[in-house]
Amino acid sequence: MRSAAASPGSLVGRDVELKVLDELIQCARSGRGGALVVRGEAGIGKSTLLARASAAASGVRVVQASGVQFERELPFGALHQLCVPVLDHLADLPSRHADALRVAFGLAAGTPDLFHIGVAALGLLAAAARVRPLLCVVDDAHWLDAASSKALAFVGRRVSAEPIAMLFALRPPVRDEMDELPGLDVTGLSDADARTVLAARRHLLRDEQVLHRLLAEARGNPLALLELPWADGLGPPDGTPVPNRIERSFRARLSGLPDDARLLLTVASADPTGDPALLWSAACLSGVDVSTASVSVAATGLVEFSTGVRFCHPLARSAVYRAASGPERQRAHRALAEVTNADTDPDRRAWHRAQASVGPDDGVAAELVRSAARARARGGAVAAATFLERAAELSQDPVSRVERTLAAAQATLVAGRPDRAAVLVRAVEHRVLDEFQLAHADLLRGQVAFQSHRDESGLEFMIRAGRRLAGLDPDRARRCFLDAIEMALLVGRASGVLDRVLAAARSVPVTVARPPDVLDALGLLESAGHRRAVPLIRQVLDGHDGTGWTEHPALALMLAAEIWDPHRHWAIVEWLVRTGRESGAPLLLRLGLAQTASYGALTADLGLAMASIAEEEAIADAIGGSPMPYHRIHLAAVRGRRAEALALFESVAVAAATSGSGLLTGNIDWASAVLHNGLADYPAALAAARRAVADGGLFLASFSLPELVEAAVRCGDSDTAADALGSLVDRAEASGTATGLGIAAYARALVTGSEEHYRAAVAHLERSPLSAYRARAHLVYGEWLRREGRRRDCREHLRTAHRLLSEAGLDAFARRAAVELRATGERPRQRSPHTYDQLTIQELHIARLVAAGATSGEVAAQLFISPRTVDTHLRNIFRKLGINSRRQLRHRPDLGAG
Repeated sequence: MRSAAASPGSLVGRDVELKVLDELIQCARSGRGGALVVRGEAGIGKSTLLARASAAASGVRVVQASGVQFERELPFGALHQLCVPVLDHLADLPSRHADALRVAFGLAAGTPDLFHIGVAALGLLAAAARVRPLLCVVDDAHWLDAASSKALAFVGRRVSAEPIAMLFALRPPVRDEMDELPGLDVTGLSDADARTVLAARRHLLRDEQVLHRLLAEARGNPLALLELPWADGLGPPDGTPVPNRIERSFRARLSGLPDDARLLLTVASADPTGDPALLWSAACLSGVDVSTASVSVAATGLVEFSTGVRFCHPLARSAVYRAASGPERQRAHRALAEVTNADTDPDRRAWHRAQASVGPDDGVAAELVRSAARARARGGAVAAATFLERAAELSQDPVSRVERTLAAAQATLVAGRPDRAAVLVRAVEHRVLDEFQLAHADLLRGQVAFQSHRDESGLEFMIRAGRRLAGLDPDRARRCFLDAIEMALLVGRASGVLDRVLAAARSVPVTVARPPDVLDALGLLESAGHRRAVPLIRQVLDGHDGTGWTEHPALALMLAAEIWDPHRHWAIVEWLVRTGRESGAPLLLRLGLAQTASYGALTADLGLAMASIAEEEAIADAIGGSPMPYHRIHLAAVRGRRAEALALFESVAVAAATSGSGLLTGNIDWASAVLHNGLADYPAALAAARRAVADGGLFLASFSLPELVEAAVRCGDSDTAADALGSLVDRAEASGTATGLGIAAYARALVTGSEEHYRAAVAHLERSPLSAYRARAHLVYGEWLRREGRRRDCREHLRTAHRLLSEAGLDAFARRAAVELRATGERPRQRSPHTYDQLTIQELHIARLVAAGATSGEVAAQLFISPRTVDTHLRNIFRKLGINSRRQLRHRPDLGAG
């Protein structure tokens, strides 16, 4: 805060903070961008620091935005506000990115490409920064709409290669996405600095004792020092929070104001746009004498009327709005709704109309429903939920009220607020509902229960929903049952699930002929076993147009793995990636990329695995989500680096325990068994494989059985090995695939010691794409031959195993092969470093794309970064690999690009 006692233009006690801000801006001037979150309580001086930094940013273009408490429901509102001054650079963007921003900002109709909005905003700001370095200032970021907050945090994480500085100011607690950015905590002024700030008001203080009390109560908050009514210092100490007292002091300025002035202030506080034309029109419509009222308002110092309407502090806006009576607020919102353009700003108009309503109004409710649809199309899940909830409150028609309440609950669930969704569902429990509505309510209850991770009633609710729908909409009922199975598997509550769901599914009448689907395949697998079910599973997976499983691709992937069919599994993966890219559906694409990474791990193509992981993580970051953990676990398991893998397993296990995901826990157990078998720590492998087989559902048990057989044989547990082998052979023979038969053959050879089985394993797996298992078959065959004293014979298989495993980077199993080769008197060849040993995961993906001929712009679009960032990574890649051109990169065989 400025003080008369301070030097001109300075801020008292903020030299350190100003230096940090100045350094950030200086870095942007020199082409190295960055972001900083300035954190602190209300009144602590965050806005003043940002204003000072903006004023001092010579040679830099400043663009600004501010979160507004009453506008948090409008998706991308704050992002639009920041980007408006640079929208003339839209033409510099790829058409897909420019279109995404136009739709998100309401400048064009359509559904935006949601997971490209962040990189599109980055591209827009970067284009403007090429003309002149850019300072992006976002004040009151704690009030940003959710969509803008995620997009701006995404940009903040990626501006390091651009001449862009980003400054955010917000009050704690920090939003999750902002917490990932560098932060600067602004705390209270020291006693000496606080005295300096108070120097200008010294004549109001009676004595030193009063001054001490004022300093203690303000706790160094500059706005509190300047705004609170310290005049006589009498009365008991005030224990309420400082921001509350500051707001109360702002409210005190309203006393004695004429009614017209108070109404003008109320209208200004209710309008988040700060548009003077809108304010004057609404005020006139409310009957305010603008010329005289504005003079009275200006005297309060609460608000400034210029090119924009700006309150002196967000707490001042809040104080004015709270001080108004209910009818006064409704009058203000009604006037604002009347003057807001219904064609260009329909959602804000609908919201003002909703705030102006004193009772049910079906017309306003219908308008809010339309706003919810627009918000949903623009990616505003939170906004859609808020609009629908208010629409339900304003609905007079009972049927519409119920429908909108259930729709609001569904939208709230999508927005990640299961607790609030549960409250909304409970609101309709005592109303008269038809069977469709009852089914919808039960389905929502089930989804809420599954997401709560502690409520075991989810499955029962979803089964009941399916039964209600059975006679009304059989197809929808079947989807409900499949949803129940999928959710139960994903959260690890699969025990007895198939039996219960499939029994309920049998009650669904077959009204018309239809092709078999995933539910039929699961039913036959559960009732008749693998030998009977495999033909139907293949029929479902092959479906003439793919419609048999596309609504539940995760289950289809599990079924393909369950029958040891990597070719059909890969066909589904390719469909997921292709469809995800073409449709712009991030969840489909992320699932496809995760499965591509797992496939790369099992086919010993670690470059493919790591590149897919890099892209999946980039997409997760683009949409503000967390990376999927499964494929990273699988890669760590086969790679076999103990410390790295165990650290990952431990961190993921914590997440699994928190979320209650049994599928994730099962994956960790399988991965741990693979890792420890590779490390020859067979007791640890045995314990992990036992857990994986006991708790594993679809695919996990099948893939864990060979690990259990090997670990049990090495530990001398013949009974466990024999039991696991019986189950494995039954599944493999039913599948009839080279992969299943080969893995079962080497597991059988481990138990029986029959060379015939070892030979069969090698022969079968030569025809399997899962080369990691082919290498392991050679390894166990070579180990057996050496123990049989057949040194010459064993070397051939051990050399093959070592070559395949070391070239692929499967380090633990490769060391096992090396140990065996040394025992025969042969020195194994040391492998040359792989490209992926020298590069980060993101660098490897960029190198593969460039080696395949992609331009920097194409790489940037795929990884949601800027072309300048791609070029920065390329320089690092060239340095690490000892090359200096893209052409040399294309000739590196170990990249496996293409």
